[in-house]
Amino acid sequence: MVKLNKIYTRTGDDGTTGLVDGSRLPKNAARMEAIGAVDEANSAIGLAIVAHEPGATRDALIRVQNDMFDLGADLATPGDDFTPGEMTLRMIPAQADWIEAQIDSANEHIAPLTSFVLPGGSEGAARLHVARASVRRAERSIVALAAGDSVNPAALTYVNRLSDMLFVLARAANANGQSDVLWVPGANR
Repeated sequence: MVKLNKIYTRTGDDGTTGLVDGSRLPKNAARMEAIGAVDEANSAIGLAIVAHEPGATRDALIRVQNDMFDLGADLATPGDDFTPGEMTLRMIPAQADWIEAQIDSANEHIAPLTSFVLPGGSEGAARLHVARASVRRAERSIVALAAGDSVNPAALTYVNRLSDMLFVLARAANANGQSDVLWVPGANR
């Protein structure tokens, strides 16, 4: 259980931040960039949640927010042992499997694409597109981290599937794709 009595610790005043294992990194390190990008994406998901009435989409997004904290904890735990433990939180394949099931379920009722979809339509869909783009940025940051350090493969899979889920949920929020704003190539030439 997490218990925070004091919000400021002053330990980061030197431009470093602590990781789960007690080590410290500069706040501009690739690992911290990835963790920060995940936090930003989670905030964008929170903004999308408030645009949706109680129901399956909102419930799924709330679950995703919790998983995003798991993802941040995984990234804040350096090393190459990705086995979850009582004191080590790691992403697991079942989390991405759940995302895939959500995609398949939502996509059943949506007509196939005939063009690329522009971010927009309803407010709920637009917010989901912002969240999707934020998750893609987080994914790029995690991939950049993985180029020089160990990253849990389940974490990479999860964040990749999540952006797909947000895209499908945005289409669902646009009357199952009927209100999607479609790209018209060269329309303004």
